[in-house]
Amino acid sequence: MYFPNKTLKFGSLRQLCVAAILSTLVGCASILPAPVNVGDSKADLLAKRGEPTHRYTDGNEEIYEYMQGPWGQRTYMARIDASGRVKSFEQVLTNQKFASIEVGKATKDTVLRTIGAPSDTSYLSLRDLEVWSYPYKESDVWNSLMHVHFDRSGVVRQMMNGPDPRFDPDKRFPFGFGLR
Repeated sequence: MYFPNKTLKFGSLRQLCVAAILSTLVGCASILPAPVNVGDSKADLLAKRGEPTHRYTDGNEEIYEYMQGPWGQRTYMARIDASGRVKSFEQVLTNQKFASIEVGKATKDTVLRTIGAPSDTSYLSLRDLEVWSYPYKESDVWNSLMHVHFDRSGVVRQMMNGPDPRFDPDKRFPFGFGLR
């Protein structure tokens, strides 16, 4: 900035600091979406979060899925009741939600309505199982992957978690050129 008398008054410095802080806060507000509250209308939800990545139904409820994160470690599910109001809005890639999936009972539809669509799918030919993978922060700390294994009839047969290899410095680079 140019100050013709080369002196900066205290009031001007304070105004400059306030302007800098406000512009920083406005920048952060545009990155962070507005919070979704229980009781918001479906229109409010869509205005705050935009179009969902997937939509499901569960009886007379609608479920809107919002996959997020640079590594896909967060998925938010909004449950909307028959009157068009948000009944719940929660992050579902958690230990508690994974534990609610019953091996031998849950189906692909159940998994989709509980934790959403997978980030990746694969097939284990020797065991004849389809695998859906979900990156997540285990206990909000460790970069992990949850693998949900389905048989041919679409029933969950196994759930297995472990470290996410994308965060292993020894496996990021081919031919062993990782950082050690």
